[in-house]
Amino acid sequence: MVLVSGSGTILQALIDDPSDELNNVEIVAVGADRYGIEGLRRAEAEAIPIFVVPVQDYPSREDWDKALAGAIAEHSPDLVVSAGFMKIIGPQTLSTFPVVNTHPALLPQFPGAHAVADALTAGVEQTGCTVHFVDEGVDTGPVIEQVAVPIESGDDVDILHERIKVVERELLVKVVARLCSSGWSIDGRKVSFP
Repeated sequence: MVLVSGSGTILQALIDDPSDELNNVEIVAVGADRYGIEGLRRAEAEAIPIFVVPVQDYPSREDWDKALAGAIAEHSPDLVVSAGFMKIIGPQTLSTFPVVNTHPALLPQFPGAHAVADALTAGVEQTGCTVHFVDEGVDTGPVIEQVAVPIESGDDVDILHERIKVVERELLVKVVARLCSSGWSIDGRKVSFP
């Protein structure tokens, strides 16, 4: 199961999987928080079932979270991938399903929505991307795997972010394949594979 909010380029990386690492993994559905987005069109083009659960259709975030958990449950996924899903997922969903996310920095450095700009402002020599399990914090869940990306002279936010996205897509495919093929365990903040 994949959750999207926009263009769906991370979803497309999972669909295309040029390495064939996901050949035994099925995307059972794609969910979104809004209608009319490219990510849903990408899913429909591949005949993947879709659903939309807009936040504004519910009186509270708690009600939305329950509705999201219910919509996900209808597809019985083993794993939920937040692929550019720009909403904070609530406790009902997180207590029911394992959710993984990507982040354009080497967590715990530079959490939040402006990670690439924050890395440039900080003047660090490298940043990168992280695939992590989602918890109730913002980018605070257990780290599964990370890849460093050097910051080059002349980088701006757009150039650096595009370079990170290339690594991010490859890393997510690799991590999802590993999680789905071997399972995992979490002890505190440490993720282990059998």
